[in-house]
Amino acid sequence: MPIFRVATILPVVMLIFSNVFMTFAWYGHLRYKTEAMWLAVVSSWGIAFFEYCLAVPANRIGVATYSVAQLKTIQEVITLTVFALFSTYILKQPLGWHQFVGFALIVAGAAFIFQGKV
Repeated sequence: MPIFRVATILPVVMLIFSNVFMTFAWYGHLRYKTEAMWLAVVSSWGIAFFEYCLAVPANRIGVATYSVAQLKTIQEVITLTVFALFSTYILKQPLGWHQFVGFALIVAGAAFIFQGKV
């Protein structure tokens, strides 16, 4: 059995990129607080389009390898990781130990989800 399977790796890579787009859509406008709200909304929707172009196929491909619960769990762990990096490096709001403990507990829960069969 090959170590590398497209249906195993590709969805994760696509979800990483989709999360980068979505994080910019949800939080990127916070760097431009003086801009009009309508501009923030329209810009966010435009960015989110690309997130969907990656997330939907990632889930369609990923369901061949992962359960839906596992795909959602992968998505959440990626979301937390991308958000932590974005918050620290783009918004210049580093996370404290409370957030890291909370994230670690979520990751522990994610690991638990992968232990059982669906």
